[in-house]
Amino acid sequence: MNLHNTLQRLKPWMLPIAMVCGILFHGVIGAVQFLAPYLIFTMLLITFCKIEPSEFRISRLTWSVVAVQLVCSVAVFFVLKPLSADLAEGTMICFLCPTATAAPVITAMLGGSIATVVAISLLSNFMLAALGPLFLAYIGSGAGAGLSFGHAFVIILSKVGPMVLGPLAAALIMRAVWPRAHNALATRQALSFYIWAISLILVVGRAVTFAMAEPAERIPEMVALAMLAGGACVFQFIIGRRLGRRFGDCIAGAQGLGQKNTVLAVWLATTYLNPISSIAPAAYIAWQNTINSLQIYLKSKKERHSGD
Repeated sequence: MNLHNTLQRLKPWMLPIAMVCGILFHGVIGAVQFLAPYLIFTMLLITFCKIEPSEFRISRLTWSVVAVQLVCSVAVFFVLKPLSADLAEGTMICFLCPTATAAPVITAMLGGSIATVVAISLLSNFMLAALGPLFLAYIGSGAGAGLSFGHAFVIILSKVGPMVLGPLAAALIMRAVWPRAHNALATRQALSFYIWAISLILVVGRAVTFAMAEPAERIPEMVALAMLAGGACVFQFIIGRRLGRRFGDCIAGAQGLGQKNTVLAVWLATTYLNPISSIAPAAYIAWQNTINSLQIYLKSKKERHSGD
């Protein structure tokens, strides 16, 4: 069995393996955490090189996904607040959080439209930057609750802007001035998946370290937050798939709504909200990657059977 066949057989299991590695080696993740932004930038650059500029547009699916994110985040907060402010904040951030910068990678593997998911990611990030500070400042109890709108806007945009717009701009520039390198990356899409798996180790390790620092008496609350995050994750994948089917791309709809920028979500929770609420987006990491792993496994199994 050659290396290519080995990697193809391992691909459905790469995300679970990455999560397990993050859990097992969380104690040393801090020493290499600085690599995460570079890995994500490289991964997205490879993915964006596959996009044709003519394919990129803001569609009705894009607006629909972002509208669901905003409406559901407000609704779930006010529904859960009478029960517990911490549960309301944690679940709310799982809806308000924008589309993951890595969503185009999984979308490409599943056969969906990369351009559509990139459009959803960009619009949802700008929606968060523009409207998030108002809502978070209204409900927040964290250290950042007193920030002005302008200050909050700059902080959020400075975190998500370069990560999303940087590799997209680099891909477009390479297409114009260095087409050979652009084509080389465009034809090596598999690399982005394995870079994402390495990035996932770092993200999971950071989340585990954070959760283990909480006192034992808060375990029931953390379990409740994790379960609510799971419900939010499944709900958004289902609704996203239904929206996508309505507008002609169920994969892009599901990934655009269900796959979240959980690193940003954890930061938002610890900055604007009660820090315990960050357990929900931390748990969302495991939920969304379990779903992604299952989707990749089923697609790989289908492709193997069709090739027999």
